[in-house]
Amino acid sequence: MRIYDISVPISSNLPTWPGLSKVKLEFVETIEAGGNANVTHVSMGVHTGTHVDAPYHFLGGDTRTVESLPLEVLTGSAVVVHLPYCDRITADILQEIDLPSDVVRILFKTRNSELWRLRETAFQENFVAISEDAAEWLVERGVGLVGVDYLSVAPFGSSVPTHWKLLEAGVIIVEGLDLSGVEPGNYTLYCLPLKIEGSDGAPARAILIEK
Repeated sequence: MRIYDISVPISSNLPTWPGLSKVKLEFVETIEAGGNANVTHVSMGVHTGTHVDAPYHFLGGDTRTVESLPLEVLTGSAVVVHLPYCDRITADILQEIDLPSDVVRILFKTRNSELWRLRETAFQENFVAISEDAAEWLVERGVGLVGVDYLSVAPFGSSVPTHWKLLEAGVIIVEGLDLSGVEPGNYTLYCLPLKIEGSDGAPARAILIEK
């Protein structure tokens, strides 16, 4: 059994969405300074690195926050789809992919994953994302979880339509995956967001197990 860690490391160098605070890690106690233990304080947004969006993130009247997301959707069989040459994932592109009719969880590997492999620290506005019509296509196919390999499932500058289509339908969104070391194919996904009560999202540790 081979396990792939597809979470990005959280550090002060991690790129964050423009306007959001950078990750801040600091020691509040150290053994070297005479403390009983090394103790670290972390300050960051809930949409940092590898994270999960809840419907509450974009749907103002929706009370589904991150702690209520179903674990049975966050774990289970998943398909990694490699789209190395596209600049945007559209419905036309998805139509050409030979996907199982009963697929529930799809993770999209694009050129974005190379940014994680290279440890690129600057935010990239031209990341590959999912168009509104592709989001609608995924909903119509009954997909329950969509994962992408950069910090948003939606194109930069047009965040609302794609998020709205997916989240309104109850599709769980996982963003910030590092799929650079993963080949396309079938896996078992385990993605567990922190259980933060009342939050619109949460950082997650995500792994794939090779079938």
